Amino acid sequence: MEVYYVVTGATGVKGEANRTSSRHNITIWRITAMENSRAQFPFPYQPYNIQEQFMQTLYSVLDQGKVGIFESPTGTGKSLSLICGALSWLTDHEERRRLQTAALLQEGEEALSTSAVQSSTASSSAEPDWITDFVQKKAERDLVSKLKEEELKRKKREERLEMIRNNVQLKYAMKRKSAEDEEAFKLLHLSKEEHTETQGDQEDEELIIAEYESDDESKSKSRFLGPEEDDDDELIEEHVSKIYYCSRTHSQLAQFVHEVQKSPFSTDIRLVTLGSRQNLCINEEVRRLGSIQRINDRCMEMQKNKHEKQHNEEGVKRKRGPAKSVCPYNKALALQQMRDEVLGTVHDIEQLLKLGRETHSCPYYSARLAIPPAQLVVLPYQMVLHEATRRAAGIQLKGQVLIIDEAHNLSDTLSCIHSAELTGAQLSRAHSQITQYADRYKSRLKAKNLLYIKQIMFGIEGLVQVLGGKVGQNPQSQATQTGTEMFTINNFLFKAQIDNINLFKLQKYFDKSMISRKLVGFVEKYAGSGVSLQTQGSSNKENRRTEGLNRYLQTLQTNQSTAPADQQETVEADKVLSASPMMQVEGFFKALTNSNTDGRVLVHRQGTLSENSVKFLLLNPAVHFAQVLKECRAVIIAGGTMQPVSDFKQELLFSAGVGEDRISEFSCGHVIPPENILPLVLCSGPSGQELDFTFQNRDSPKMMDETGRILSNICNVVPGGVVCFFPSYEYSRRMVSHWEASGALTRLANKKKIFQEPKKANQVEQVLSDFSRCIQRCALGGGGLTGALLFSVVGGKMSEGINFSDDLGRCVVMVGMPYPNIKSPELQEKMSYLDKHMPHSGGRSPGQALIENLCMKAVNQSIGRAIRHRGDYSSIVLCDRRYSRAATLSKLPTWIKDRTSTCTSFGPAFAALRKFFQEKKQKQV
Repeated sequence: MEVYYVVTGATGVKGEANRTSSRHNITIWRITAMENSRAQFPFPYQPYNIQEQFMQTLYSVLDQGKVGIFESPTGTGKSLSLICGALSWLTDHEERRRLQTAALLQEGEEALSTSAVQSSTASSSAEPDWITDFVQKKAERDLVSKLKEEELKRKKREERLEMIRNNVQLKYAMKRKSAEDEEAFKLLHLSKEEHTETQGDQEDEELIIAEYESDDESKSKSRFLGPEEDDDDELIEEHVSKIYYCSRTHSQLAQFVHEVQKSPFSTDIRLVTLGSRQNLCINEEVRRLGSIQRINDRCMEMQKNKHEKQHNEEGVKRKRGPAKSVCPYNKALALQQMRDEVLGTVHDIEQLLKLGRETHSCPYYSARLAIPPAQLVVLPYQMVLHEATRRAAGIQLKGQVLIIDEAHNLSDTLSCIHSAELTGAQLSRAHSQITQYADRYKSRLKAKNLLYIKQIMFGIEGLVQVLGGKVGQNPQSQATQTGTEMFTINNFLFKAQIDNINLFKLQKYFDKSMISRKLVGFVEKYAGSGVSLQTQGSSNKENRRTEGLNRYLQTLQTNQSTAPADQQETVEADKVLSASPMMQVEGFFKALTNSNTDGRVLVHRQGTLSENSVKFLLLNPAVHFAQVLKECRAVIIAGGTMQPVSDFKQELLFSAGVGEDRISEFSCGHVIPPENILPLVLCSGPSGQELDFTFQNRDSPKMMDETGRILSNICNVVPGGVVCFFPSYEYSRRMVSHWEASGALTRLANKKKIFQEPKKANQVEQVLSDFSRCIQRCALGGGGLTGALLFSVVGGKMSEGINFSDDLGRCVVMVGMPYPNIKSPELQEKMSYLDKHMPHSGGRSPGQALIENLCMKAVNQSIGRAIRHRGDYSSIVLCDRRYSRAATLSKLPTWIKDRTSTCTSFGPAFAALRKFFQEKKQKQV
């Protein structure tokens, strides 16, 4: 049985209708759209009205080349709306371009024909007319030739992809070939003998920096694929029109790809998923290294060895020494075959790994190779937001569409990506290492290399001096003053006495010399770091850039989490594992090249040099987002809770030069019926105690006792799971300790089993699993309890990305308002910057608005954990009288704000809660 779903939208759209069938046996009517809209969209099932509106608005924004801010709550089918709306536009856009090209080609050929007839009858005596005619005909011929060439490339690309999709014999041949390669590889591996590296200066050749010729040396031609530059030109393709889809984590990207696989576009779209080497490497020898830095270095070493091997095969005599290993998965033919497979069928990362093992080909480089011909590129958004990373990955945004999903923290992410921090211990170690490097190889390094190495050493000495210490001494034994200082970039350069160093030239030197990687190899070889591989510098500049790609990804994905304690532990662990901190030093010097007004430098002294730190803070993220907005045809910024939007527009869009006329906003309600949600603002508790969790009042015993009574009453009437959010880990600890002493915790435990959010990330899954199983047992009548109570923290590991659907989250309680620490030097500097550079509105300064918006963004993310689908229902209890303010309520998502009731006393709120769940229970019966 065939089902027909007609998605109606804008009226008055002319076009031709035709019918196509997807592999899901759903027949869809398509109508060619005109004038920035579409009457119908392919969809795998009957869409909600809000999905229809979403797709119509999205299509219009893309067609007009605007910046769209889309808010669609979780459970409303946002991903499918993005997929079907955006890919419908891309299909129409490519068809229009094809028709326009055909029309131009026909027009050009006719013009050439007409021009030839006219020129044969015209007089040749007038020289200016003859020259004009020649120039005109040449331009027309060039245009026709270019159009023919583009059309030929397009047809060849489509024919090849069609062959890949349909030619089963070719696929079997590829698998047979890969199986033979696998067998040969195993035999080779079994027979490989252990080699002992000979010591001596000859084997240090890879650690020596090549001669640095000129500061103004022209850049080599940039290619998107590093390892195949010299001999695989046939693999290089031009970029077609495409959509870049970005989200925060690999799991979210995998979920998006699965939605594409369920969509009507699954068999037609050319999609590629990008990831780090750590996620995509299939070479077990490399994977066993564990650390992302070591995986990157080993991969780059193998690429260098591959090029050296090719060079030797061309007749150049190889220097004596043991044979160096190359990666057996990085072969041109295998990469090309896997690229075609990737483009022929939609794969997520797990499927890419499986395909790579089957075809004996590297998924990491095959995916990069597939970027130019791909129509949809799925990747973590750090790869797009950082220019050097973007360039290294071969991502070209010019004229393309960028969709940034889960973008509620986009401003903070941009700031984190472009900030940098160094400790005194790192600086001391970097100075010691580069000094030893220079001493060992000073007779073999060219003069200009030595000059720049001395500049780096001088710069590090200046940073150590600012922290109150000296190089060449143990940083742990150097006592310093304590305190915090904030500097502008220029003032800091003067303070560190490095204002006479040209940081832009120094950055060029870092890029071209690859000294950071050279130093890693030197340290691992001679400093006894315990690393078995010998990391050598690559002679390829693009490889050097690519090596930084995944290091950025690891660092930035760690930084964007808002759980500071655990996050800092992870970052510190990574710093300790790092063989050399020179990469961080390089990043800090690069950060200092920002405009003086766009950043600040924070110097934090804690008593010893090793613990002191210097941190660059980016205050104006728009300066780095502006290039993205300028290059892209259209940018879509989407999320489940984008409110409040005003500061987002001001800080990231207006400041980047985007006019109001280019911005389009879309916000929709939820698909659940109004009676399935009960948001309440509690101004006072059961005993009449006013709920005011300000810093001055929140630790009072009365306030803590009242909070316990509120939770006790809620647990009496709410079945299943209750999730209670506290403003911080410390306040949660103090509240629970007070309840333990007063007996309130015991009373709560008699009604629901109590769980607490762990501080360690690796324990989160276990706690959630136990929480879920407990609720399931209670639902079956086991244990004499009514469910479970989970204490969580705003901005913690359970406030984002966790699904408390159905019985897991029948009530979400927010205790107080999670304002950030106003005494933080970073926050104070950010507020001062906004007050100076942003317009005042509504009688409040931009700095004050920032505090309020940071608080409400965190609240919106936390309360959004419940209500995950159309049939779900839940209550939301906001415990603080300050939530009743009109300005605060306006920052809630519209679908929650419109249904929120403010209760000045506890009685009516409790009655509403009891009635809400009684009615739900009756309906289930």
